[in-house]
Amino acid sequence: MKYILTLLVAVLVGPPAALHAAEAAKATPKPNIVYIVADDLGYGEPGCYGGKDIPTPRIDALASSGIRFTSGYVTAPFCAASRAALMTGRYQTRFGFEFNPIGAKNAALGIGLPVAEKTVADRLRDAGYATALLGKWHLGGTAEFHPQRRGFDEFFGFLHEGHFYVPPPWQGVTTWLRRKTLPNGGQGRWTSPDGRMVWSTHLGSNEPEYDTDNPLLRSSQPVDEKANLTDAFTREACDFIDRHRAQPFFLYLAYNAVHSPMQGTDDYMKKFAHIEDIQRRIFAAMLAHLDDGVGNVLAQLRESGVEGNTFVVFLSDNGGPTKELTSSNAPLRGGKGDLWEGGIRVPFMVSWKNHLPAGGVIDAPVTSMDATATALEFADAEPSETKLDGVSLMPLLTGKMTEAPERTLFWRVGKKNALRSGDWKLIRDGKQWQLYDLAHDISETTNRATEEPTRVQQMSSLWDKWNAEQIEPLWR
Repeated sequence: MKYILTLLVAVLVGPPAALHAAEAAKATPKPNIVYIVADDLGYGEPGCYGGKDIPTPRIDALASSGIRFTSGYVTAPFCAASRAALMTGRYQTRFGFEFNPIGAKNAALGIGLPVAEKTVADRLRDAGYATALLGKWHLGGTAEFHPQRRGFDEFFGFLHEGHFYVPPPWQGVTTWLRRKTLPNGGQGRWTSPDGRMVWSTHLGSNEPEYDTDNPLLRSSQPVDEKANLTDAFTREACDFIDRHRAQPFFLYLAYNAVHSPMQGTDDYMKKFAHIEDIQRRIFAAMLAHLDDGVGNVLAQLRESGVEGNTFVVFLSDNGGPTKELTSSNAPLRGGKGDLWEGGIRVPFMVSWKNHLPAGGVIDAPVTSMDATATALEFADAEPSETKLDGVSLMPLLTGKMTEAPERTLFWRVGKKNALRSGDWKLIRDGKQWQLYDLAHDISETTNRATEEPTRVQQMSSLWDKWNAEQIEPLWR
């Protein structure tokens, strides 16, 4: 659009003004866009969200350099569906991506982000951006859904829901695995003589076979990666930034940390030796490792001279699975898999040095889809053939708008349904609607449905209208 305007200037006022307009366009390059997505990181873990026992200075510094959302939401309480909305700027239920493919379903034909849906990478590449996905995809494991067929120039990572952080035999880490039965046939917790392997039966299941038919890939070719994946994805991100410093780029850095399997490296485990519970100590090691990775990526933006022209988004894909990882969602109720606040309200922040105020906090509800709408506005991308559900955050971020426009946010996962309108939230799990006043009850402890029947009726009607626009899930 900027260059079309330049041509119009040339026609209307002649070559000198046209030259000046062209130079002005060159002087204001499109901003780089970086998404950093943590996996299964609970709301209450980063220091900037109240976490106290695991320092996260780099994530906290990102928040203090930009704007932190206290009511930042994702559109689903688990990985894949949430990422489908982030990648498209649209509710995933509009195109049937309602449930989370795990295990062999990842490789099943037809399961993935529908190819008719344009991704943010598609649209940014068409706007002149270099694009890369580094890390976890989880939006289809067969050829038609491959990231490089979905707008990404480069891909280094894996296609399914998880991956072990180091190759077998898992040297240099302490590993925690879910098991149904301990080596002695009993229940509880077992630790190997060398202390490097812990089995626990507290969840009543075995650890998923994350690596089965799920190799680490560069493009479509398997690679023999020796580094811990948190380090490997950080390394690749820094390399991509430096190689593309002279052009606008979009980097989707999708860490698998702190998702299971739980594996803490020796150096980080020593750092948290004071944490008595071994499960919590491994989680602390993984989170601190992730925090350092984020810091290294931000440092690379500075070293490559592009920090001042890079819009950075950091968020988690869903709430933390507390029993599985110890990940805290405090003070919120519930966690991963729930439509309670703990499953869908996440650490969420943005930064753009010298363009956005530092240290800002916005309490208004926003959604991951808004980050994508904002990125597309920055890139001056062509309008989408389909309407986005996200809205640009720029008026809110720059202070041109002091309050977010009123709108309702919706969630649907089978019989689990919810919506938030203003400070009120309506939620049900196949039963009666429950109503909560989040302004005074962030932990969703007092159901107000009985005393507010009119509000329940009005809000449930909103949900019914929205639900009628969604389609049936393509798989379950």
